[in-house]
Amino acid sequence: MVEAGRRTEPEPRPGLLRRLAGLRLSSQFGSHGLVRRGPALDDAARRELLMHGAEGTATILSVRSEAGKPPARSIDPAPQFADPRPGPGQEFWVRIQLEGRNAYETRVRQRVNAPDQEWMQPGDVVSCRVDPGDHDRVVLYVPAVEEASRTNIAKILADGRRARATVLATTPVAADYTGRDDPVLRLDLELRAWDEPSPWRVRIIAPVPLPALELVDLGGHLEVAFFTVDHGESVTVDWYASHRPD
Repeated sequence: MVEAGRRTEPEPRPGLLRRLAGLRLSSQFGSHGLVRRGPALDDAARRELLMHGAEGTATILSVRSEAGKPPARSIDPAPQFADPRPGPGQEFWVRIQLEGRNAYETRVRQRVNAPDQEWMQPGDVVSCRVDPGDHDRVVLYVPAVEEASRTNIAKILADGRRARATVLATTPVAADYTGRDDPVLRLDLELRAWDEPSPWRVRIIAPVPLPALELVDLGGHLEVAFFTVDHGESVTVDWYASHRPD
């Protein structure tokens, strides 16, 4: 769009903005009919679950402290000085993926050490252990540094194969969205790669840069990197390449 001799960014479609504007209300009162779980697991139950629970991954959709406010993301460039003691109890809304099962969403109440809070924000992927007899009994934990979500994303972008994605659906998740930070969206995509015989569909949850919101409307096209054909576990969007003019 050109206005008065200068180029301005096209505005995202109103429908997506309206849904984003409603996130603050939905995050305060719960989402998708999920009920508040009971007390957090005690230390003994947590250790037992870490030893014997089914291993999986959890995508953080939203996080709230016991006081009802999202914990602040640290901007301290020297994390070695972070307080290692457990912080106040927190409630996470997560999307759990176990091998051989469809993903599902649940709430987890858990105390988290201050250094780990930086890695457990909306859009991050952490490890988890799940009670095989009760899939709502979950313990979350941050994987080793080399396995952490942001490191994986950088590795996929650097070493992954390339594909073209078509946006099939865009859904805001229940994170507090104020219009200043990048919203966290669930993206349903159809991928096509030159070295794969047929397209496949994936679902990912990721923070979307504000200037890229117009790219995630229905039918939009994104450049993505991936390691293998899966349901989205090894897929990440290359926002820079997607936003670059052809």
